[in-house]
Amino acid sequence: MPILTLDRVSKRFGALTVTDEVSLTVEAGEALGIIGPNGAGKSTLFNLITGNIRADAGTITLADRDVTRVSPMERCLLGVGRSFQIPQPFASLTVFENLVVAATHGRGLPEREVTGDCLRVLEQTDLLDRANQTAGSLSLLARKRLELARAMSTGPKLLLLDEIAGGLTEGECHALVATIRRVHATGVTIIWIEHVLHALTSVVDRIVVLDFGRVIATGPADAVMARREVREIYLGIEV
Repeated sequence: MPILTLDRVSKRFGALTVTDEVSLTVEAGEALGIIGPNGAGKSTLFNLITGNIRADAGTITLADRDVTRVSPMERCLLGVGRSFQIPQPFASLTVFENLVVAATHGRGLPEREVTGDCLRVLEQTDLLDRANQTAGSLSLLARKRLELARAMSTGPKLLLLDEIAGGLTEGECHALVATIRRVHATGVTIIWIEHVLHALTSVVDRIVVLDFGRVIATGPADAVMARREVREIYLGIEV
């Protein structure tokens, strides 16, 4: 059974259509990449999946449940986790405390029941040695790791990563990719929006290309990036 199905999902802001009848199926355990030029509707698509905005038309199904009108909190409890482009942790709390907050609210469990899982996530994301460091004092790479760790602390079955590699150096990007691979290897399904293509293609099984809110291509990375319309629209190369 697919973990996520979008059936002709659309969203408009006034006269502007930002998501135009998008249909998409994501299999459990898959790593899916989403690319497209700025303004293509990528982050809006994530907001529709998480429930931060409501679709004007179409259906969103999580596993076998229609969640089109379900709140963001309910979707989180059902297993949808998300990182954001700009990490915004609770700066005065420690790294570990940030995870506990995410786990208790994102899973609806008392603190005593999430402590062990939070420690495992810290180890999985290479943050265990920073557990007692305040989040506001972290480097950019560590903040990116913390953003990933906070999303993982909610116990997601489906993890949405929104340009998590942006702003990192080449070496930092490779380190973060290794962490994301470890997370994916645990069986978590990933949908990843990213402009850093070499990072994305080293993890994902399949790529979807958006342009003006529409899906214009989908398939293996090499095949998708070789298509004329993708190179012209996304890469700006006249073919």
